[in-house]
Amino acid sequence: MAPKERIGVYPGTFDPIHRGHTDIIRRATRMVDRLVVAVAINAGKGPLFTFDERLAMVREEIAHLEGDGPNDRLSARVEARPFDNLLMDFTVSVGAKIIVRGLRAVSDFEYEFQMAGMNAIMNPAVETVFLMAAERQQFIASRFVKEIGRLGGDVSHFVSSRVAVHLRDRFALERKNGGAAKLVQTFKPEPAPPDE
Repeated sequence: MAPKERIGVYPGTFDPIHRGHTDIIRRATRMVDRLVVAVAINAGKGPLFTFDERLAMVREEIAHLEGDGPNDRLSARVEARPFDNLLMDFTVSVGAKIIVRGLRAVSDFEYEFQMAGMNAIMNPAVETVFLMAAERQQFIASRFVKEIGRLGGDVSHFVSSRVAVHLRDRFALERKNGGAAKLVQTFKPEPAPPDE
């Protein structure tokens, strides 16, 4: 009997996806057979990018991820999917048993510890795994990337060249409009994949 596929979920807003996120994605694939990057709508956070733009950026970054070996294309084992429900419900719906969370500093731990505890009460069969941010990524946060970019700073140390172009274009639109660009959220839930 073949072993059951280990599926993990890495949730976030990814507004925008940065090098810290892609590092966690790459490292999480060492623990699971398949990783679902769950892009949350999170309109309450006042995102810079629309949900559709964030999902597209995450998918674009996944397409460019390389694994540990010369023939290890992570895009074959990593997918981005939208979610707008409880994380635990989404995790169960994709057949995952692991939730991956990245930690940058001790200040992240308290919130993540509480969330992991709540999730464990809701479904003890799902484990939360914490990955410490790599040393070079410990200080990267999407809100700082946006602030640096908005003020005309160089974000290339923190995001890929692809994401940097999206940021540059968004801030140019903001300047042209005299303030924050108006976002139109067009989220449409994706149908659940057929049971395999």
